[in-house]
Amino acid sequence: MAAPVSLQVEFGGGAELLFDGVKKHQVTLPCQPEPWDIRNLLKWIKQNLLKERPELFMQGESVRPGILVLINDADWELMGELDYKLQDQDNVLFISTLHGG
Repeated sequence: MAAPVSLQVEFGGGAELLFDGVKKHQVTLPCQPEPWDIRNLLKWIKQNLLKERPELFMQGESVRPGILVLINDADWELMGELDYKLQDQDNVLFISTLHGG
């Protein structure tokens, strides 16, 4: 059984508007049989934090194209993307790079 994981989850570049305008969330993910990864975190975010228009944040089981994901200030592409195993006190930042005109 994987222990609970405490994280800071942040949203920026307009993505915070989908989360009631709240940019920073201190969250504790509960115990579960397998270790927490980004794939499971995204499901948890969708169920627990996302307030409106999930299609603007997620596509399938990942984030939409145009949303930059940083894990502890490093691009998630360098960290294994959806398969990155979350560690206690990680900081996960989602930044929308899409802007209306």
